[in-house]
Amino acid sequence: MFAKVTPVAILFFAATLISPLFSEEPRKEVLVITINGAINPVSAEYIGKSIQRAQKKKAEALVIELDTPGGLDTSMRNAVKDIVASEVPVVVFVAPSGARAGSAGVFITMAAHIAAMAPGTNIGAAHPVAMGEKMDKTMAEKATNDAAAYIQSLAQRRGRNAAWAEDAVRKSISATETEALKAHVIDLVTSNIKSLLTDIDGRKVQTVLGEKVLQTKNAVVVREEMSLRLKILNLISDPNVAYILMLLGFYGLFFELTSPGAVFPGVIGGICLILAFYAFQTLPVNYAGVLLIILAIILFILDVKVVSHGVLAIGGVIAMLIGSLMLFESPGPFMRLSLFLMLPAIIITTAFFTLTVGLALKARRRKPVTGREELIGSEGSARSDITGDGGMVSLHGELWSAYSDDAVVKDDKIVVEDVTGLRLKVRKKGG
Repeated sequence: MFAKVTPVAILFFAATLISPLFSEEPRKEVLVITINGAINPVSAEYIGKSIQRAQKKKAEALVIELDTPGGLDTSMRNAVKDIVASEVPVVVFVAPSGARAGSAGVFITMAAHIAAMAPGTNIGAAHPVAMGEKMDKTMAEKATNDAAAYIQSLAQRRGRNAAWAEDAVRKSISATETEALKAHVIDLVTSNIKSLLTDIDGRKVQTVLGEKVLQTKNAVVVREEMSLRLKILNLISDPNVAYILMLLGFYGLFFELTSPGAVFPGVIGGICLILAFYAFQTLPVNYAGVLLIILAIILFILDVKVVSHGVLAIGGVIAMLIGSLMLFESPGPFMRLSLFLMLPAIIITTAFFTLTVGLALKARRRKPVTGREELIGSEGSARSDITGDGGMVSLHGELWSAYSDDAVVKDDKIVVEDVTGLRLKVRKKGG
């Protein structure tokens, strides 16, 4: 005989089944960003803002996928300071296969709470180099000692191999992912983000808030893309883009000066120059190179106005070539101007200024074909005797009222000297 099932019992049973679904904790989030390229003010700001966003979201961790040849010392130090002060664990993952953490990237990796590398990657060669200026022996030694002490302190803070880190600065040594793991430079080698989150699950890290146990195995991966503003700033921080912006700026200002009132070329040229000089702040710029490029443009313009038989144009090409080669001084190829961009730019700039200025001067010297200016100097014939009181002339098939300071008789050839309203002042041709 079955017991009677009441509605209360049914509700109790249903609540027992459903309650775990509502009481389940929300899944943890892990933010992932990608740094691919030189470490500059833009990438440093990107790292700093991402750390702030991760803290605001109370994310379980922030993963930085890193692939960099190096970058600026000040930008690297700003990024390291943000990582060290982060309340959220920061994981630096040198990936994908073929990526590297060179120079400034070594410092950022050493600063991370957890350092990981993908198979087929490398890390090292962190010796400081001069950007945009030459260092004497004393200054180079000071920079090396400073960088060595800095990276040692980072390695010791995270319990990593400080001796290897020092050698990476002083001797520019590098290591594969396997060698780095064996030397205790990094914490693990893993193939992708998914396996990384599984491998670091349960690990203890020390943040500014104290010890934290990572719970990343089933975490939701959230990709944080660079904002449009940072993408634009990062794009113009490329030496090649900055070089093109500078030339476009000169083109625009030249058009505005030669055609006052056009407005558009001047506005675009001004914007391009401002963006170029912003980019120059993030690059090792030699301003002697900028001055040589400006001199080259001046020589191109003068070549059209002055009869130099091509000497000024040749001087302009040489000045622009040397200026372009000098513009960015860096031992790192990622901070240099591409030769494949430089040579076409010099050819186009030479042709632009010589042809444009030449056509502009030719147009300016051309005799007007309309209006008062067109009439002055025109030739016609007298249709009557012309005195100071008046007379008639035929000009371009039209009859005009005219007067002359000298006597002109009918059928004489005349030349127009001036125009007053609809009356011409003429003289006898040859007189």
